[in-house]
Amino acid sequence: MIADIMAFILGLWILMYLLDANRANDLVGFVHDAARWLAGWSHDLFTFDEAWARVVAGYGLAAVVYLFVGHAIANRLHRH
Repeated sequence: MIADIMAFILGLWILMYLLDANRANDLVGFVHDAARWLAGWSHDLFTFDEAWARVVAGYGLAAVVYLFVGHAIANRLHRH
């Protein structure tokens, strides 16, 4: 469940970025800060020319990794 929430925040930031959400808005700022912290290790991993591609790839990779690892751990704990 925690991994799902983390991936949701990352996906929400990707959506807000692609839709050009108002970064002066408090909610947008909170989601951006949380997503940047969660994806700190993958934030600037890719060097695409287009900014939107870097955001989708960097934050999207973090979301996929969190989902994969979180669900793997949950399945492992559920079996025991």
